[in-house]
Amino acid sequence: MSPFRASPGFTSSWRHFDFEVSGGVATVTLNRPEKLNALTFDVYADLRDLLGELPHRGDARVVVLTGRGRGFCSGGDVEEIIGELQRMEPAQLLEFTRMTGAVVKALRECPLPVIAAVNGVAAGAGSVIALASDFRLLARSASFAFLFTRVGLAGADMGSAYLLPRLVGLGRATELLVLGDKVGAERAEQIGLATRVVDDSELPEAASTLARRLADGPALAYSTTKVLLTRELDMDLGSAIELEAMTQALLMKSADHAEFYAAWSQGRSPQWTGR
Repeated sequence: MSPFRASPGFTSSWRHFDFEVSGGVATVTLNRPEKLNALTFDVYADLRDLLGELPHRGDARVVVLTGRGRGFCSGGDVEEIIGELQRMEPAQLLEFTRMTGAVVKALRECPLPVIAAVNGVAAGAGSVIALASDFRLLARSASFAFLFTRVGLAGADMGSAYLLPRLVGLGRATELLVLGDKVGAERAEQIGLATRVVDDSELPEAASTLARRLADGPALAYSTTKVLLTRELDMDLGSAIELEAMTQALLMKSADHAEFYAAWSQGRSPQWTGR
């Protein structure tokens, strides 16, 4: 747990999704299966706030995002969000769009690795949440659809026009964001949008295995790598090399690096502490 805490304590319970931490793995399960886990204003706000808290709690080393039932997340709820947005003034709309963007920003800036276990449709905002994760494990029945233009909005939403070209290239990103067509799991893997595709029945075990590997591994090395990947996206090569040189010099004095050398010298496996 971080020693640098302000007066408010950590949130003891989250009302708008299921949340648990076990063995260093924090699992967030969207739980509106009757609506394919469509997002509400409250779900967005809770996701934003949870992702801000997680790095300071001290009990989680990796985050798994998934959905209950047949869908990962079908995007914003048409009745509870889109209908309400029609009645809002521009200033309120901007507050909403900034909040949705804050979820993606929090996903990228959270130093913990994030695994999206995509168990079904990931559409609209749901597709961007998966996109902003570090690993995307897809069930074979899963699919993506960046649907924003299909509802008369810009395909560039919640940072998708920034993140997607960096993952699949500008040409593919243009196709996916402009046309908004459905992308099945196999094609998602072919174009680099999926980390791995598994049979539907194997998804929970695949997510658990990857999460366990990350939670049991050198957490400081993993988190630092994620932070540098995010920070270096817009750097020139010289700046990136200098940042990496300074960071690597610091990690050479870490407890985990010393533990690696001690374990190697003694012919045993390292006991990582994330320090």
